[in-house]
Amino acid sequence: MKEFKELEDMSIFKTDSWRVLRIISEFVEGFETMTKLGPSVSIFGSARLPPTSPYYEMAVTVAQHISQKGFAIITGGGPGIMEAANKGTQAVKGKSCGLCIDLPNESEPNPYIDLKYNLSFRYFFVRKVMFIRYAQGYVFLPGGVGTLDELFEAVTLIQTNKVHPFPIYLMGSSFWAGLIDWIKNTLLKEGTISEEDLNLIQITDDPAVVANGIERHYQRDRTQRNF
Repeated sequence: MKEFKELEDMSIFKTDSWRVLRIISEFVEGFETMTKLGPSVSIFGSARLPPTSPYYEMAVTVAQHISQKGFAIITGGGPGIMEAANKGTQAVKGKSCGLCIDLPNESEPNPYIDLKYNLSFRYFFVRKVMFIRYAQGYVFLPGGVGTLDELFEAVTLIQTNKVHPFPIYLMGSSFWAGLIDWIKNTLLKEGTISEEDLNLIQITDDPAVVANGIERHYQRDRTQRNF
């Protein structure tokens, strides 16, 4: 990927054909790195929340609980909730992965990412494939548009049978309450989703519930696949 970065200022390398090569290079590097992680969980949340936020500590704690179950932790590699999750993972000697991208609020990777699992992406869609391809569960803490994007994409992929189902947890119940009310009172009421779709999301503030639920789903799923 370094070669592409050095040449990208040349006009020939800004054509669609050359962009395809860069996209392929990002997929190849991502796949080669992520396959070494083993069972993983992706944690999402705002880059803007400071360490003084109670959600920051919640992210540290849930990452620790999940890591102690033997799962690697994947984040977007930025500050805020992502930093907290990577920090919690390293604190218990877990595998800490960051899928970084150059954004206004995420220009530098946080310092709690394992060097061998520190990846940098130009393209959002390549990065999003890495989040979902290698995860046995998704955990969402309070965040903004990017966090909501990842949440609804995950629900859509499971709803439409495009990926094998996995647990999706929302933490910070008071933060998500208004969204869940809108989903129930507007989307469900108007018939744009089904009752079963609501079951794809679980809400809790208990990190042990999240870690135990993901582990239970992973073990059950692995047993079923072995038959």
